Amino acid sequence: MGKIRIALAGVGNCASALVQGIEYYRRLGTPEAWPPGLMHPDIGGYGPADLEVVAAFDIDARKVGRPVSEAIFAPPNCCYRIIDEVPEIPVPVQMAPVLDGVSPHMAHYPPEQTFVVAQAPPVDVAQVLKDTGAEVLLNYMPVGSEEAARYYAQCCLEAGVSFINCMPTFIVSDPGWAARFTAAGIPVVGDDVKSQLGATILHRTLVQLFQKRGLTVDRSYQLNVGGNTDFLNMLNRDRLATKKRSKTEAVSSLLPPDFEPNNLHVGPSDYVPWQKDNKVAFLRLEARGFGGFPMHLEMRLSVEDSPNSGGCMIDAVRCAKLARDRGIAGPLTSISAYTMKHPPEPMPDDEAARRVEEFIQGRRER
Repeated sequence: MGKIRIALAGVGNCASALVQGIEYYRRLGTPEAWPPGLMHPDIGGYGPADLEVVAAFDIDARKVGRPVSEAIFAPPNCCYRIIDEVPEIPVPVQMAPVLDGVSPHMAHYPPEQTFVVAQAPPVDVAQVLKDTGAEVLLNYMPVGSEEAARYYAQCCLEAGVSFINCMPTFIVSDPGWAARFTAAGIPVVGDDVKSQLGATILHRTLVQLFQKRGLTVDRSYQLNVGGNTDFLNMLNRDRLATKKRSKTEAVSSLLPPDFEPNNLHVGPSDYVPWQKDNKVAFLRLEARGFGGFPMHLEMRLSVEDSPNSGGCMIDAVRCAKLARDRGIAGPLTSISAYTMKHPPEPMPDDEAARRVEEFIQGRRER
């Protein structure tokens, strides 16, 4: 089927996990030899190893100018090592416009924990995308980088590149942006990537289970703690409006319309540097069952945060490429609902999974 030419907007932990994962599955050879870890070993003839990085953008001095295969391991990245090393990828990380990609409060932390902005002129991202023949760009900007996210979306429109929005700036789920990508003939996926099995998908599953078993959910919370730059960035609560809305609506969309908003709390809670890329999530649900009897459930989930999104990205990229092959434009509703917290068309997870299968088999346009 050929390669899928991808570009990375942000070479942080999530990009590191993705690039390592591509090489991990390439070394394993045929799908029959692959261990568990993939939701779809094959999508329209494309496997994980068919993704090829052709462009990458960042603002950190320890990454700009270095090959992607080295930059993914440079500080402040602290991603779990899926493999010891990645064969050389002779694609340099190019300097991007900083815009609002760096929160001011991060300047007060040690360099191994935060960003160090490179003193270099930014490249023309749209032109680089055209020159490299990129087909799909993954937006890995930090939470709250509203201006930067829209900049990359605009560059994709200019270059004819599919935009996969991994962060909670509402672009694919925004009717205005969606119409622009549809008119340009470009398939897109978003917004705000889910983990393969993270706090959000687990929270959603528990809420659905309670409801299917006839219990009434009265109150619930989800608290998350981690030690990577994402959690450090989110200490600035001014940058969290869309993130909190995205995570909250991923759960509240499954609850009754009259559910009291103050009885649901979902959001990042704190930054613990020594946790590195490990995220710990605490979930609590309070409900009533037969005759109004009370039921309280508490769970603790510990997971490596960045690799946990890699499986969703592998699927989102391949579905975007499949859509490009088929001439489909605009938001891809099924894969967006399956892999994103704030898709343009929210739906229960089992329905999203079914519709993704139908899309792959060609029985649905989106």
